[in-house]
Amino acid sequence: MPSSRRSGKRPYAAPHVPLDLDRATGGRSSVSAADGDWVVQRVRGSDREYRCPGCDQLIAPGTGHVVAWRSDDLLGDGVAGRRHWHSACWQARDRRGPTRH
Repeated sequence: MPSSRRSGKRPYAAPHVPLDLDRATGGRSSVSAADGDWVVQRVRGSDREYRCPGCDQLIAPGTGHVVAWRSDDLLGDGVAGRRHWHSACWQARDRRGPTRH
């Protein structure tokens, strides 16, 4: 006897919905630049403040920003070496170096 529930699958005639890669990857991406290989994740904001290594200013709670860490770190620091950056500071890191590490 067939179930009375409707299928959750996409109906045959329905248009295809493209995969949202940002949602599927959790906002993470890999970036290769002159300063090394990085894993970068966009963050909507959190309930605490962080200090941006690019401008040495505070990132206010609830402010969207970028979290980045080296993926090619020789010492294996990896995720422990995460730094929270203002999005604009992260984009400008090749024009100006970090003020703190």
